[in-house]
Amino acid sequence: MSRPGGGAASTASGPGRVLVAVYAVFALAASARAGVQLVTKGHEAPLAYALSALAGVVYVVATVALARGQRRVATAAVSIELVGVLAVGVFSLADPAAFPDATVWSGFGQGYGYVPLVLPLLGLAWLRRTRPTRPARRADDPGAGR
Repeated sequence: MSRPGGGAASTASGPGRVLVAVYAVFALAASARAGVQLVTKGHEAPLAYALSALAGVVYVVATVALARGQRRVATAAVSIELVGVLAVGVFSLADPAAFPDATVWSGFGQGYGYVPLVLPLLGLAWLRRTRPTRPARRADDPGAGR
């Protein structure tokens, strides 16, 4: 997927389009769910709803960064997502009382078919696959021996 001369393939082309679309769906779903929960019953499970809102923000940032080819921002957002889903997944199973209502990331994304657990792995793999490659140095290049 790399271009001749060391350029990178777009993060939003080919299978990347599907990835961006899935991130967009999760951005909308997590943000809308968190917004409704925080407004209607925020006092019942403030930690869970705040984490859903955080997940929504992370998904929005990842969606925009992947669509625009902002690799560093996308890598940061997808990495934060992975850490979040792992940490919240463990914490929600270790202390279920802290999560009286589910979040996008609780139970490792169980309520969403574990897509929240798989999505950042796919995102990081796609970012790695489409990363720029360094052009090969020619033998007559004066810096080739360094």
